[in-house]
Amino acid sequence: MATFAAIDIGANSVRLKIARLSRSRLQVVHEDREVTRLGESVFRSGLLAPEAMAQTVKVLRRFHRAAQHFGADAVRVLATSALRDARNSSALIAWVRSTTGWKIEVISGLEEGRLIHLGVTSGMKRLPERMLLVDLGGGSCELTISVGGHIKDMVSLPIGAVRLTQEFLRHDPPKGKEVDRLRSYIAEELRRVERRILSAKIDLVIATSGTPAALAEASGKASKNGNSMVPRDSVERLALKLKDLSIEDRRRIKGIGPRRAEIIVAGAFVFAELMRSCSLRQFRYSPLGLRDGLLTQMQADYGGSRQVKEQIQSERENALVAVGKHYGVSAQNAERARTLVIALFDGLKKVHALPDEYRELLGAAAMLHEVGAYINRAGRHRHTYYVVANSEILGYSNDERKIIAALARFIGKSLPSTNDRIVKVAPAEHHERIPRAVALLRLALALDQGRRGAVAGVDARVEAARVFLRVHPRTGSADLELWALDKQRGYFRAVFGRELVSALA
Repeated sequence: MATFAAIDIGANSVRLKIARLSRSRLQVVHEDREVTRLGESVFRSGLLAPEAMAQTVKVLRRFHRAAQHFGADAVRVLATSALRDARNSSALIAWVRSTTGWKIEVISGLEEGRLIHLGVTSGMKRLPERMLLVDLGGGSCELTISVGGHIKDMVSLPIGAVRLTQEFLRHDPPKGKEVDRLRSYIAEELRRVERRILSAKIDLVIATSGTPAALAEASGKASKNGNSMVPRDSVERLALKLKDLSIEDRRRIKGIGPRRAEIIVAGAFVFAELMRSCSLRQFRYSPLGLRDGLLTQMQADYGGSRQVKEQIQSERENALVAVGKHYGVSAQNAERARTLVIALFDGLKKVHALPDEYRELLGAAAMLHEVGAYINRAGRHRHTYYVVANSEILGYSNDERKIIAALARFIGKSLPSTNDRIVKVAPAEHHERIPRAVALLRLALALDQGRRGAVAGVDARVEAARVFLRVHPRTGSADLELWALDKQRGYFRAVFGRELVSALA
């Protein structure tokens, strides 16, 4: 049975969830959490405080022992808004790597929202038609509109409870002017999304993370069956009550607790203002969230349920199409290139010996290889690398985007080597793989040299020292494509040590 560990380094707390795969289902075997306020100094000075980093490393050491105790086969460590914003985040990343061996992945707000959506929807037996997911963390608030179980819109706003408390609420209890400024700022940020939420005609609002859990408990709406429905008027009354109480008084309210009391006023007003401005009648609290989405993603990567894999694939597909459309790429050309490179990947497995994940990475690179031309056709391959490496492509990790970008970079005159700076940016295990994958992509693009769909397909035959490509023309001549294939013979020989022979079928 495979065991996965998911760790979330947030602006307010660090959380661990370990789950074991049993009969195609994830069973949670261990959870841990500790408030470290990692983002507190970031929102004030732009830097992670040494004491907060030390505390976070201490907690991660404990998590490391737990992961070893439960025999975790895979561990992923994600960091959100605090490390996204901190100028010295590399110091913590290096510290954690040296003490635990773990690599921290700093994810965007939108990727955070995607994983939360995956975690929540994978745990639902019946999906509402139109749903809004609200995840209020310490540094940001992720809002995701889901239709029929698929993400349709998403935004990350800088209105996390720790960030807002640090910025606006300096007294205990907060002064009236501080609360007024807080509410005005929240309203201003929400104006960016309220029209989109209103037009979505939401059926159900699901809120995740500690703040809505505390609001549900403190308002007396918490339910033991996990179906806590909290109406808007209860949230509004509670927010107005909390702003007049001292921290000590807030700590005595059931459900809020000692550390949540410090940031609950800001969190309550985020929910009150969101529900008012977007005409949301109530929210349902869900204990599922980012770590559950990460575990589900890990399960899918391991070979999880077909439904989850299809959902993740759909999100990736939509993201690739959206990026291509934004940069004026012909969807027809992109799809042809992807079909051809996947056919080559499947037909030449004995030759390239690449792991299965490259099938999808090559397909993504084929779809996006022309995005750089939007900036300037001169140097378009360099522009493509920059665009892909820095774009938000839902469903792909930072490392995967770097690999896709590197594959798309080397389709012109430049050729990759293991010492190339762009190749070395990718994880070390991919340095030898990227040149082999590039060779396949260059063949695929040669097969569509004229951008006219002259080639209907290609199949391969592998001999000891030669590889035969049989090209199936659609209609008319494919001489231009054969000429382009012939130009790739030298690189193919250098990478694979075999001669490339191509001919019409």
